[in-house]
Amino acid sequence: MLYTFLLVLLVIDCVVLMLAILLQSGKGTGLAASFGGASSSPDALIGIRQAGNLLTRISWWGGGIFLGLCFILQIMSTHTSAPRSVLEKGLTTQPKNVAPAPTSAPAVPLEPAPTAPAGTKTAKPPATTPKR
Repeated sequence: MLYTFLLVLLVIDCVVLMLAILLQSGKGTGLAASFGGASSSPDALIGIRQAGNLLTRISWWGGGIFLGLCFILQIMSTHTSAPRSVLEKGLTTQPKNVAPAPTSAPAVPLEPAPTAPAGTKTAKPPATTPKR
């Protein structure tokens, strides 16, 4: 709930920030002015101190709020979807769909298999001829 609310605030802040930046007037002292395009006075290189108007303040506050909300949302998203290792679960629990092995009957017979006396022959299986 809080995550969704903060995400909606981030989207609203993005829209306000875009509008504030696009509505500002150009200052005319860009990169071209630094190399002699507009004026070559020292004020063009360093910049003139101007009182910030409403759109400039909205831009700075909107940028700060944007960075803060992005940081908070990033921290919130990593704590909710952290993967868990299978080694952390432990080995004490058995799977639910496997039946336990019966303990009443031994798995290996205790008596040796009966053998035929030394003088008797065992019956051979009938020989089969391959079909063509």
